[in-house]
Amino acid sequence: MTRSYLSRPLAMLGLAGLLVLQGCAPMAPGKAGLDIDTSVSARSQGSRVRFIVLHYTVSESPRALGILSQGEVSSHYLITDDEPPRIYRLVDESRAAWHAGQSEWGGYTWLNRSSIGIEIVNRGPVGTAADGTPAWQPYRPSQIRAVKALVRDIAERHGVAPENIVGHSDIAPLRKQDPGPLFPWRELAREGVGRWYDESVAQALGARFAAQGLPDMASVRQQLARVGYAVPPLEAPEREMRAVVAAFQMHYRPARYDGVLDAETAGVLAALVAASGPAGAGDASAW
Repeated sequence: MTRSYLSRPLAMLGLAGLLVLQGCAPMAPGKAGLDIDTSVSARSQGSRVRFIVLHYTVSESPRALGILSQGEVSSHYLITDDEPPRIYRLVDESRAAWHAGQSEWGGYTWLNRSSIGIEIVNRGPVGTAADGTPAWQPYRPSQIRAVKALVRDIAERHGVAPENIVGHSDIAPLRKQDPGPLFPWRELAREGVGRWYDESVAQALGARFAAQGLPDMASVRQQLARVGYAVPPLEAPEREMRAVVAAFQMHYRPARYDGVLDAETAGVLAALVAASGPAGAGDASAW
């Protein structure tokens, strides 16, 4: 009882002091007449943005703008195919846009809540080439310059790692192909936007696989997961694993993206894993 009696004046004094401090603190208006004290900011915080996801629109600029601003899907930015391109910001970066859908990268799922989405006006597949493969609409050089500048700015402000600058096909390979095989990932990476691999290492490893045989699929699955891809369960249909391999090829070896593992693809994957750090280097050397 004595302890409680003595602590009461101290508690009242502490409350009075707190009220005095609050009277001097900057206040921000809140809803329902609340005053929000913004004088203290937590040290332990960071951006909600971990990923940047690139898409093509399939449709032309006016229709794309209408869909992305008035429809059931959206993106943070839209880059048109005008000359020069126009960049629209449709959703504030502090808010989620509905661009990724069911998705996974590096163990994170449903990336709408943790990513910035950028749509690029491009029709994607536009017919069939002479060899029977899809023909794709090329990107305008001015669009790619705009993409580089925008992605670099976003990545620097939010601290997005190079390996987390990805395409829709990387995070949803069973559903999506955008931004397609003509998107110049290598060009962007060479200018510091995104991830690439040591091409001399990939060539040497590819030659070794061509001479000694391809790695087993268990190793391929492990290494695809290591670099970020969501690998389907073992009991899934074979077409699902081929879709993941095709997405990897489309990003890192777009000359052929049929989803069939060959020596060149295995070499690129091993080189990418080797570049990802000591654990990855050890795994790659075991192939």
